[in-house]
Amino acid sequence: MKRREFALGLAAAPLLTAAMSAAADPVEGKDYTRLGQAVPVEVPGKVEVIEFFGYWCPHCNDFQTVLEPWIKRLPPGVNFRRIAAAWQPWQVFYQKLYFALEAMGAPEGIHQKIFDAVHRQGLHLENPPVLEAFARANGIDPAKLRETINGFTVASRLGIANQAFRDYRVDGVPTLAVNGRYTTSPAQAGGEKQALQVVDALIRKSRAGA
Repeated sequence: MKRREFALGLAAAPLLTAAMSAAADPVEGKDYTRLGQAVPVEVPGKVEVIEFFGYWCPHCNDFQTVLEPWIKRLPPGVNFRRIAAAWQPWQVFYQKLYFALEAMGAPEGIHQKIFDAVHRQGLHLENPPVLEAFARANGIDPAKLRETINGFTVASRLGIANQAFRDYRVDGVPTLAVNGRYTTSPAQAGGEKQALQVVDALIRKSRAGA
């Protein structure tokens, strides 16, 4: 899996750990990247945070453990959303699956259930009979799901997602984008919790108009 690798190397002040230093004052070019050109956000007036992820990605699966509690603590002025990623042809199905379920208003908790199905149960949801059984077990109409996966709405979302990858210069997942201006990741920040600390700092920076 293609992922950026960055050395942590944080120069912590006396009595402070590297993680605490990153949370207080993350360093541009090391803990996060500033985009050369800002990307428009989905909801004007709110600070936007995007998680680029893939159901097929084991690192994204692991990240959910710390990400989900963090999302629940976000203030009302922050708009969090996800964009499913794919680089290999076989990954596109999982990209379509996310956008289809989103369009259908899928049941709460289905996001984690897909991760569990792929990474804990070893299910190949790209196999139609397996997907049908999974959908029925979770109260989703299999025929409607197939129709949506192959429909215009998902095709449009794929185009938007692929443009977002280019705009944000995403070359690995999980990657987090903040307010159309910054990106970071567990790989860049030196860990999952550190990445979220960097995002917290970038949210504060964005609210301050920086």
